[in-house]
Amino acid sequence: MKLYSKYFNKYKLPFLIAVFCVVCEAICDLLGPTLMSNIINTGIEQGALYKVYYWGILMLLVTAIGACFAVTRNILASKVSQRMGAELRYDLFEKIISFSEVSADKIESGSLITRMTNDTSQIVQFVNGIMRIFLKAPITCMGSIIFASILNLKLSIIIYGVVAIVGILIIGSMKFSYPRFYKLQKAMDEVNAIVQEYLIGVRLIKAFGTYDKEAEKFGNVNMNLMEKGISSQLIVTFVSPLITLTVGIGTVIVIFVGSNMFALNLANPGDITAFTIYMAQILTSLIMITNIFNTFVRTKASNARIKEVFDCEGDFSQRTKIDKRDKDNGVDKVSGFEKINGDIKFENVTFAYPNGSGMPAIKDLSFSINHGENLAIIGPTGSGKSTIAWLLLRFYDVTKGKILANGHDIRELDIERVRDNIAIVPQKPMLFSGTVSENIKWGNKEADFELFNQAIDIAQAGFIEKMQDGYESILGNAGVNVSGGQKQRISIARGILKDSSVLILDDATSALDAVTEARVREGLNSKIRNQTIITITQRCGTAMFADKILVMDNGRKVGYGTHEELMLNCEIYRDIYKTQIESSKEV
Repeated sequence: MKLYSKYFNKYKLPFLIAVFCVVCEAICDLLGPTLMSNIINTGIEQGALYKVYYWGILMLLVTAIGACFAVTRNILASKVSQRMGAELRYDLFEKIISFSEVSADKIESGSLITRMTNDTSQIVQFVNGIMRIFLKAPITCMGSIIFASILNLKLSIIIYGVVAIVGILIIGSMKFSYPRFYKLQKAMDEVNAIVQEYLIGVRLIKAFGTYDKEAEKFGNVNMNLMEKGISSQLIVTFVSPLITLTVGIGTVIVIFVGSNMFALNLANPGDITAFTIYMAQILTSLIMITNIFNTFVRTKASNARIKEVFDCEGDFSQRTKIDKRDKDNGVDKVSGFEKINGDIKFENVTFAYPNGSGMPAIKDLSFSINHGENLAIIGPTGSGKSTIAWLLLRFYDVTKGKILANGHDIRELDIERVRDNIAIVPQKPMLFSGTVSENIKWGNKEADFELFNQAIDIAQAGFIEKMQDGYESILGNAGVNVSGGQKQRISIARGILKDSSVLILDDATSALDAVTEARVREGLNSKIRNQTIITITQRCGTAMFADKILVMDNGRKVGYGTHEELMLNCEIYRDIYKTQIESSKEV
């Protein structure tokens, strides 16, 4: 598996030592029946007690050496597999957080959780098994056949037949098991997705009283998981007893044929005893091999799902392509670029969501923002307002046209550097587990006391001081223990504290009352300097105070200018104003 080559190279030495221990342990196990044969043939049968002691002590010594090898490989297997699992999970998480939005839309979060937990655990178990028993089983099986053949070639023919039949059963088991195990993992994804949906929307479910529907939905996916689990184990359920029966019949035939050969002086009692033990070892090995192949089938399914994650496009893939192109042309377009100064320009931008309907969300959009300006973007729901922010942050790349920052196409700039210069306060504020202070400083851990207090003041987040532990108060997952308005103010403070060249407020004050929103707006206008502010809103009362207003409708620019200019020239803006402002005055 090329995917795991770097882990194998890192742990090559302990892996090879473990393999060596497994081989030595298997050889010790294989010597046991032969030594037992010598005890019977040269000691007990001939009445030579000293030979019984000699071969018995040698047998105990070989067993003890085998046990030492077993302990060593167990320790190595546990350490290597667990460390590899930890690194694989870390690499998966690192890959997931660098997903492009296209990749994030492609694989559901519930499925990603399953892949990081269940699928990686399956890989860990497989690696542990390789170093402990997966190599030992075929070595023991082949060794038992070889040693048995050395003892008595005629009796070995029975073993060859048994192994051939079992091999056919194992191949059949693999062929039918793989698709079933893959469906099992998919069913597990569905269960995780439903549970995650419930946990995220638990308050809404309580409010609407849809417990029964949610329970029914979970019951359906849970039953599907159960059915897929039964289906995946069905093959193993049939194959394992058939293998045991085949080897058992082989053992009976060995004893029957061996007894006849003993009567004709063609076999010794010790040889027949050793053959019986070798048949038992072969049975154990074949059952192990069956389990190995079933584990391999499950691991193959898990490996395919993990590979799918690693194959997803990351944020940096487009940058890598452009870097290569520039290198080929002998040009370094981002040399000396440090900071976006706030000059933003959209030139004939058209964009359609990759996994959407195919209809453009933005159509031939052109506008510019100068350094230090306050731009408001207004329009009805679905007009493409938030899409502008996603494109500026390069969550997606434009389909046509280009976006310029400092005169550079943002696709030619380092994506991390672009995002370092842009702060966003999203429409749905996302808070993380931890203290209030940690959440506010999340985007700028090095912020000084003055900047921190200024951010709190502008965001009107003075309520934090009244909380039980003030700024050290613990927030629950996603900030479940604070109100919607409090979440937004904490989120606004976090965006301000980043102290970036561009601040995007994506409907960030929708949960605030008019007075609090006005104070936040006044604070942003009076206390923040040298920063370009983009306010995405549906409120005309918020937009009208901006330096420039961009009016969007169905993905197109239908107006651009000041409030006064738009009242004269833009019918859609006038309609919004009349609906929101004039109608409220009449009331």
